[in-house]
Amino acid sequence: MKKVTLKDIQTLAEKARPQLWKDAKALGRDVKIYLHWTAGHYDQMYDDYHINIDQDGSLWVSTDDFSETLAHTWHRNSGSIGVTLCCCYQAGTADLGKYPPTAKQIEAMAQVVAVLAKALWLTIDRDRVMTHAEAADNIDGLLPVGDEYGPGTTCERWDLQYLGTKESPEWTIDYDDPRTGGNVLRGKANYYANLFNE
Repeated sequence: MKKVTLKDIQTLAEKARPQLWKDAKALGRDVKIYLHWTAGHYDQMYDDYHINIDQDGSLWVSTDDFSETLAHTWHRNSGSIGVTLCCCYQAGTADLGKYPPTAKQIEAMAQVVAVLAKALWLTIDRDRVMTHAEAADNIDGLLPVGDEYGPGTTCERWDLQYLGTKESPEWTIDYDDPRTGGNVLRGKANYYANLFNE
């Protein structure tokens, strides 16, 4: 793992953009950004994700090639970037446990999404920036019906369905609810995207 800055992430994303778009278009879709938590401890990073974000908001990359296909989201890894928060060991739907997402992690993830979206020419919306929970429930219709494994079905993967914050305090499977983790993170990312463009 290598510690990086937002500027480094922008540079890596811009370098990977042509290959990411080539891979995504071969699948008939846009490039995707998938948001996760590791279900591990703080300071515990995994190379399944392109970018790991630690409890203090520090940014770490597992590869210098963001077009590299890593195993972060089932059936969705090609033409995508996986970003994860190092947290949520033994989290449950009613309690995020001793290692919940920190405020610094949440803000850092939103900033990373803003930088990635600009570098990859993406709109920050639910079709292009998804939590693993949203992807697992196939809310964009990318996977065949019956392949769902998220909160609405088996609940095998529910990363960031809620954040345990005032803005996203509790479990819900209503994806239009502004309090879901995905909606809060995309809202913050759009805020940072506007701020960075000023």
